[in-house]
Amino acid sequence: MTVKLLIGDVELANPVAAAPMAGVTDRAYRILAREAGCGLVFTEMISDQALIYGNPRTRVILEHGGEKGPLAVQIFGSNPDYMARAAEIVAGEGADIIDINMGCPTPKIVKNGEGAALMKNPELAAEIVSRVAARVNVPVTVKMRKGWDDDHVNAVELARLVEAAGAAAVTVHGRTRVQFYSGQADWDIIRRVKEAVGIPVIGNGDVRTPLDARRMLEETGCDGVMIGRASMGNPWIFSRTIHYLATGELLPEPTWEEKIRTALRHLDLLVALKGEHIGVLEMRKHAAWYLKGLRGAARLREKINRAGSVQEMRDILTGILDGGYL
Repeated sequence: MTVKLLIGDVELANPVAAAPMAGVTDRAYRILAREAGCGLVFTEMISDQALIYGNPRTRVILEHGGEKGPLAVQIFGSNPDYMARAAEIVAGEGADIIDINMGCPTPKIVKNGEGAALMKNPELAAEIVSRVAARVNVPVTVKMRKGWDDDHVNAVELARLVEAAGAAAVTVHGRTRVQFYSGQADWDIIRRVKEAVGIPVIGNGDVRTPLDARRMLEETGCDGVMIGRASMGNPWIFSRTIHYLATGELLPEPTWEEKIRTALRHLDLLVALKGEHIGVLEMRKHAAWYLKGLRGAARLREKINRAGSVQEMRDILTGILDGGYL
């Protein structure tokens, strides 16, 4: 049975969350994920300094008018004072949960001591959580990895420290920073963290199907599952997972017609959010994800990557329905 999940005083309708992903989890994506029943959605990660200094792009990332909650806003940085100030801004914009990124593996982030680099400095990581939690009146959560590398696996230690510092929940991605997204996620570290702390633990890594989600819950005892890359071009992973956890029934995959019509809606949402030029450019990758596995997809991707207007993109997608690809 699917159970509700409580993070601080925020109640989630189910234990399924959509992972924050740079360049992916914007408002258009979140609307589709929420319509598929996803219990918790996240913004793309936002720099603390970008928030403090009013970077215009952060306004787009923070825009959530008309979305159903709850919404978690993820911030990153390495200065406790800046992070506390950024959290205050985010809370003022209506975030239901503030998530602190301690897992991003990209070089441009970790070279500044941010993201996954904070796992190498647990005391600083805990200080950031403490300062943020003291500044805002919404739950503060942390997303971390297994550790920096296989010689420095410290998720259990860090989880205990951030719990003591005021974190209301932790998400554990079962890979090290060195792994990035390669290899197999270690679910045992999720189990170990769950056994070590009293706050909710959300497991992340290699949840590609509803069956994977149930297996993760059973094997690790975690309180929730987070789905990332498997949701790209596939918001149905959320509704199918929630239904499977609640009933044991595995719903069929969406039809190609459902996929194309949802891709068209995704296009409209992106253009409404970001304007035609940027919306069409960003839709190129989403369209490729929606079409993954379709006969002739490689040729279609070439056409999609040349589309420069909404009408061109729309014609390509509707042409799939009308032109004998299915």
